[in-house]
Amino acid sequence: MHTQVSNQPGTLFVVATPIGNLGDLSPRALKTLSEVSLIAAEDTRHSARLLKQHSVNVPTVSLHEHNERQAMDKVLSRLLGGEDVALISDAGTPLISDPGFNLLRACREADLPVSPVPGPSAVIAALSVAGLPTDRFTFAGFLPRQQGARRERLQQLAGVTETLVFYESCHRIADGLGDLAAVFGDERPAALCRELTKVYETVLRGSLATLCERVTQDLDQQRGEMVLVVGGAPAVAAETLPADVERLLQVLVAELPVKQAAALAAHWSGLKKNALYARAQAIRDAEC
Repeated sequence: MHTQVSNQPGTLFVVATPIGNLGDLSPRALKTLSEVSLIAAEDTRHSARLLKQHSVNVPTVSLHEHNERQAMDKVLSRLLGGEDVALISDAGTPLISDPGFNLLRACREADLPVSPVPGPSAVIAALSVAGLPTDRFTFAGFLPRQQGARRERLQQLAGVTETLVFYESCHRIADGLGDLAAVFGDERPAALCRELTKVYETVLRGSLATLCERVTQDLDQQRGEMVLVVGGAPAVAAETLPADVERLLQVLVAELPVKQAAALAAHWSGLKKNALYARAQAIRDAEC
């Protein structure tokens, strides 16, 4: 273990760790974890397996969503004292739907150096094998637990033309797919990436309706860690809308939120709200 003795502050290293296969730890990540004075881990018991596998004998401190504000004081103290600290999550790249934001913000406010040690990310791993466009994508994190809030959130995303990436709990994947199909439409293409880099890695590709049926019927597909990649909404050009509907949307978007403008235009015209939402969003984006 390397301990700094310096008047200069230490560096917080944000270290990506494997999302499943322990062999995916990069040489630089291993070197960093071996040389810092302290490792701040989301769950020290979970991370102990990885550290033991690679013979890393550095003290750890727990830093998770329930204790981050308290635990980060200890980390900041070590950094201000000139010691280097590594931040890791249970799997993948820290801060991607994982704790650490408050610590990073405190480091920024204290002008402490922060350095990334990049590596595995479930979002990028899923995108790389989903077979859907990757030039632009939106990471939407976890959807709300309750169906009403979940469907409301999906309505907000229904018109997004970029590929969408979600994390989802194995306990809610069947219900989540059902809500996605109901809001986005049965035929929207998607890929369910389960247990990536692990023994039971599975990537299912097909329409939302097909995936929903498969997962509902096969309980094995409701186990493990999930990343869901969903194709974006088809772009709607102005010329595909009747001229009077296009003019109405222009007026509504100038005065109202996009969601409300699309809903009113759909009610007036009888056209699908998702398509009108996509066009309304395009109008709003052009104004910005």
